[in-house]
Amino acid sequence: MELPLAEITLFELLKQGGWAMYPLGILSMVLLALILYVWIQTSRGQFGFRPSRLIRYPLIRQLEESVEELPGGSRTGAAADRMREQGESVETNTLRWIQYMNVIATIAPMVGLLGTVSGMIGAFQTIATGGMGKPELLAGDIGEALITTATGLTIGIPAMIFYFVLRNRLDTRLEELEAWIRERGEPAELEEENNPPP
Repeated sequence: MELPLAEITLFELLKQGGWAMYPLGILSMVLLALILYVWIQTSRGQFGFRPSRLIRYPLIRQLEESVEELPGGSRTGAAADRMREQGESVETNTLRWIQYMNVIATIAPMVGLLGTVSGMIGAFQTIATGGMGKPELLAGDIGEALITTATGLTIGIPAMIFYFVLRNRLDTRLEELEAWIRERGEPAELEEENNPPP
């Protein structure tokens, strides 16, 4: 005869994880916000390679306006150099947010491990006070140890996956931006080669 399993809600499960669930919850929310923000920042619409209703001022438009005051307009070698510099600035700023995902991927399992140690310490203290023959007294501490480890890994693994996914996504957008800049600068570079200064 099979015994019915005890039903437990998600809230009760998280509550059983103890104090470590609070920093893990904060890390999970920060990770979600980072993923959404960087996903938008590395979209083709943000860079201006595809129309988007959400993006009113795409990057290539910003680059074009920033070099309009240069002699010769936006299709000169100097304009291309300036646009590349601004592209590098965008890369640096976006990569900074992506690096935070790597930090979360490292910290979350460590916080979970710390919760595991805390739960095991509580379990040994329960045993020391005479709870060896009463498994129900150990269930809370052992549950805390297991739940925090699982939660830390549940946060850390997606953080690492999205870290690499978004880095590759950023690299792809930067390659497209470099191709766009090169395409705009080729006529000016060819003219400079065909008509060298005296």
